[in-house]
Formats: sequence, structure tokens, C-alpha cells
Amino acid sequence: MPFRHAIGGTTHVFDDLRTLLARATPFRSGDALAGVAATSAAERVAAQRALADLPLRHFLNEAVIPYEKDDVTRLIQDSHDAAAFAPIAHLTVGGFRDWLLAAEPEVLAPLRRGLTPEMVAAVSKIMRISDLIAVAQKCRVVTRFRNTIGLAGTLSIRLQPNHPTDDLRGVAASTLDGLLMGAGDAVIGVNPATDNIEQVLGLLTMLDEVRTRFDIPTQSCVLCHVTTALLAMERGAPVDLVFQSIGGTQGVNESFGVTLALLREAEDAALSLKRGTLGQDVMYFETGQGSALSAEAHHGVDQQTIEARAYGVARAHAPLLVNSVVGFIGPEYLFDGKQIIRAGLEDHFCGKLLGLPMGVDICYTNHAEADQDDMDTLLTSLGVAGVTYIMGVPGADDVMLAYQSTSFHDGLYARAALGKTPAPEFAAWLERMGIGPGEAIPASLSPALIGLS
Repeated sequence: MPFRHAIGGTTHVFDDLRTLLARATPFRSGDALAGVAATSAAERVAAQRALADLPLRHFLNEAVIPYEKDDVTRLIQDSHDAAAFAPIAHLTVGGFRDWLLAAEPEVLAPLRRGLTPEMVAAVSKIMRISDLIAVAQKCRVVTRFRNTIGLAGTLSIRLQPNHPTDDLRGVAASTLDGLLMGAGDAVIGVNPATDNIEQVLGLLTMLDEVRTRFDIPTQSCVLCHVTTALLAMERGAPVDLVFQSIGGTQGVNESFGVTLALLREAEDAALSLKRGTLGQDVMYFETGQGSALSAEAHHGVDQQTIEARAYGVARAHAPLLVNSVVGFIGPEYLFDGKQIIRAGLEDHFCGKLLGLPMGVDICYTNHAEADQDDMDTLLTSLGVAGVTYIMGVPGADDVMLAYQSTSFHDGLYARAALGKTPAPEFAAWLERMGIGPGEAIPASLSPALIGLS
């Protein structure tokens, strides 16, 4: 069914829901590269106004990717909760925006299973940045493994001690640096330089020895492929969390070498280990706008809607952590700081509204038209929006992945400026170890951690 809206004496026609969503998206380079972006500001405004008038019920009747062709579409549609949707079933997309801005926080959680990712993506497209922040900060998602992540007033940090050769002493040195700066309550998570099982086993063992030696109430993860994690578990490795990059179409996930069934198998294997002490949220997912276009698996759908569909995959599990690596794929998809800032806030809003513990890797590649000032802006905006966690990278410069992110000091800034604290169990550990309060730069080196170096 075509959608029409007249503006400036011109009637703009959008052939289907997929086209309408794409044309309504605030401009980004990836959609232009895919040939789905609006060709003018006038066309974009016409699409946004037509989208605002569209009933939410329409999303239950028209799929952007056919049900019979895509298992992510089948997952989204088959898991939709009609009873949870009922309170907003009478609204248009524009009416839903107004409803969200006026809603009290306690009414948002019961709504989650009644929303499809496409509904959430649609409403984000007609929101200003202030709207995205205002609604996201009302969405509270709490998860648990060895500590409690996502409580009001907290900001967690993933300690990311990557090393270009997976040298254990190098990883340990960065881990010590992060711990002394109050990072690590989300996870101590290493991206291995290679997906070699022996390398992965060495990293897993070392990180677990550090955690147990100092009784750190956190979790570790080596961000290897899910099949490598399964092999590590078969060999008795201390696997806390299973990591996997995921996308919003069947084709994207196949390009990552995974299926929905494989994700479920890995979750079941991790749950069987029963390594969590406060909870058993064992999955860690990463996403990013543009992966579908890279895999030639976007089906003509805009990259932000595909990203929201990836959150539909994530919420089928019980993830401890989900994050958008927002600027990592490069300027072909998000060209500059303005596009990265908008995308990061959209991703956080969509994930939180769908019930996910959303973090954001506030980042850019060295060939993007962005700099650390842009990242400071996004970091502060996300902190106000209630982001669950951010990245802590030594010097904000990942020497293995070769991109720019946020540093341990940036995390301390955000906590101090916004009155945030680490996860409560981790904050108590920092005090117990003599490191100091997690929202301030430590005054002295903890004697208890000297031996780690």
C-alpha cells in the first residue's frame, strides 16, 4: 500500500512501509550508499509526517522483510505480545511519541513485549535528540551475574584491555590500570587478536585468576566467536559470558557465522555452568548500524531499522549486556560526529524501550569526520539518558582494533559530572580495596593490587 504526503505543493509517494521508514530517517551516509535515503529534505519531512500519521497496528500487518524469507522477521512476529500492546494499540506513530514523553517510568516496562523493533525505530525517526534522551532515561533495565547492572543512579564501565598480540602481561597491565580507575563493573572484556582456541583459553584463565585472586564482584569475557566459546566450555574453561555480534536480518547473522538456534545452544551451555552468583544473565551481544549493508543483506531497509531488529534478536535471550558499537564500522555508514551522535542516541533509546540493558561504545574510526569532542558530547548525552554502561579503553585508543573510544578517565568524568556510581557490589569492592569511590579519580595505588603488575 503506497503512502502519500503533500508538502510545498508536491505530493510525495512512498511505495511501502520499508520505503517510508527509509525516507523518514535522518540523513546518514550508509543509507545514501544503499540508495534508500530521501533525496531531499522536503522528501524526508514528507515521509516523517506520513509516518507520524501511520497507525501502530499497521506494523503488525506489513513486514519490512517478508516472514517467509527471514527468520528474524519470524522471531519478531511470533513473539509479539498482543496483550502488552493493547494499551497503545489505538495510537499512531506520532501519538505514540507524545504518549512516551508523557508516560511515567513504571508503565514502560510492561509495554516491552508489545512493541516490535520496527515500531520503536519508527517513533525514533520523528524524535528530536532531547526526546530520545527524555524517554530513554525513564527506561530502567536491571541485569545480574556477579553484580547488579543498570540500577538508577549507576553508570557501569566495560574494562577493555585489548592487546595487539594477546600478550597476557600486557592485558594484565591494562586490567590493573582500569581497576584502579574504577572500571570493570560491567565486564572485563577482551577482544582477542585471533580467534585461536589456545589464545582464548589463556586469556580466559588469566582473567578468571585475577578475578578470583582479588575477589572482584564482576564477570569476564573473551569476545571470541560463539563457536569458539562453545569449544572453550567443552574444554572446561571458566566462561562467564558468551559473546556474539548479531544483526537484524537472517543474512547478516549468517555473515557472522551464526543462526538463532546456535545462539540458543550457546546460552544453554553457559547457563549449565551456573557461574553467576546473583543472577544467570549470561549473554553479551554487540551490534552496529551498517553491518547489514556490509553483508549485502539489508533487503532495501534503512540501517537504523535493521539495527532495531537486531535488538529483537537480543531480547529473545536474557543478555547481561548489549551494546551498539556505534561509530566502529566507519564513515561509509556514519560519516561524521553529527551522524554518530544521533545514531548512538537512537540505538540507546530503541534498545532500552525494547527492554535491553543497553550500553554504547562511544567511538569512531580514524578516517571518520569526528573527534574526541564529538565523543564527549555523545558521552554526556548518553549519561543523561541513563546509558547502562560505556567502554573503558586505555587512553581511549584501542591499540588492537585501531579505533578511538572512551577512556577510564572519561568514565570517571561522566560519573562525577552526573552523580553516578558503579554497580553497588563493585563500588563496595573499590572501597574495600582502598581504591576509593568509583566516581572519583583514586588518590593512591591500592597496596592489595600491587602484585598484579
